[in-house]
Amino acid sequence: MPKRMLTGRVKSDKMSKTRVVEIARLVKHPKYKKFYRDRTTCYVHDENNESGEGDTVQIIEAAPMSKKKRWTLVKIIEKSSEVDVAAMRAARRLEDARKAEIAEAQAKPEKAKAEEPAAEEAPAEEASE
Repeated sequence: MPKRMLTGRVKSDKMSKTRVVEIARLVKHPKYKKFYRDRTTCYVHDENNESGEGDTVQIIEAAPMSKKKRWTLVKIIEKSSEVDVAAMRAARRLEDARKAEIAEAQAKPEKAKAEEPAAEEAPAEEASE
């Protein structure tokens, strides 16, 4: 019997060398004849951790590798172009904090220079008294 090849979307890439792939399909209800969306979740072996969340991948049936993992990644059909908004916001905050830190460090020497002449003038006044 030939091995099945399916196409699906990577739902999770949080495990090392394992991806959770969701295969969406339309199914016709036997009694009511209405089509509804169904999905199958497969655990897929990704040896090189090449795929990422949101990628469209092609997978092939394989011998069981663990309790749930019975598929292997064949190829990545399309890389995801989705943007991780939370990561972008965190990077932006980090960048803003660095800029503020640099501006603060540059302002300190200016304050120190402004305070030095005032410190020199005060003893001079005491000496003249």
